[in-house]
Amino acid sequence: MQTFLSHGAQFSYLRLDEAGAGAPLIVWAHGWGQNHAAFLPLADTLRKIGTHVLIDLPGHGDSPPPPETWGTEDYADAIAGWLKDQNFPPVIWVGHSFGCRVGIRLAAKYPERVKAMCLIAAAGLKRKRPPLKRLYFYLRIKLFKALKAFLPQGEAREKILGKFGSADYKNAGPMRSVFIRTVNEDLSETAKGVKCPVRLVFGTKDTETPPEFGTRYQSLMPGAELLLLDGLDHYSVLTSGRHQAVKVVSDLVKEAG
Repeated sequence: MQTFLSHGAQFSYLRLDEAGAGAPLIVWAHGWGQNHAAFLPLADTLRKIGTHVLIDLPGHGDSPPPPETWGTEDYADAIAGWLKDQNFPPVIWVGHSFGCRVGIRLAAKYPERVKAMCLIAAAGLKRKRPPLKRLYFYLRIKLFKALKAFLPQGEAREKILGKFGSADYKNAGPMRSVFIRTVNEDLSETAKGVKCPVRLVFGTKDTETPPEFGTRYQSLMPGAELLLLDGLDHYSVLTSGRHQAVKVVSDLVKEAG
């Protein structure tokens, strides 16, 4: 693993470089709670068609947490700074879930840095829920905030509050403030600024980033095409759906030149 420093954060990354000089640069960005290893089987399959950089985003894998409570724009700013410092050509960005959030920010704010993107199970949109479901979550959030404000510090407080969070929230540890900030972002307007070619891959059984996210992202980004993988969920798109995802990335590399 190699490292770089940008905007006060340390990034660890694995570089696969067998394609030779002039090969396209493909940057892989994992989902929340994962690290570069989540993408390693896919990148390894494609090692002959490009130079691959598999990043551990700060707070994940071998990369320590960022210096402050970063949002996805901060992650994108830091990566854009590094790409500029290294004088890299525009990259092909491959993201999963949280890594897609960062990629969308990067492509919208720094279009000169991104040639094309493959976004797998992309997060970053607000769920469309029926009125009763919206009311339920509204009241649940209000109750959580009230308990957090009035319950005394201690193990019992943490146990009660822990019943309200998702598994990612419970496991976030020192990254909890970053997690809360990022999951509350809505990238609808940001996505409209993405002009590069985009391939969206979603599993039809994904409950974390449902396939309707793919439909919405396709409508927001003029250069986007959507592929739905039947029967796959948020994580099996990277395992059972690996070969389909590899083909999408391979075709995108050829099309992007």
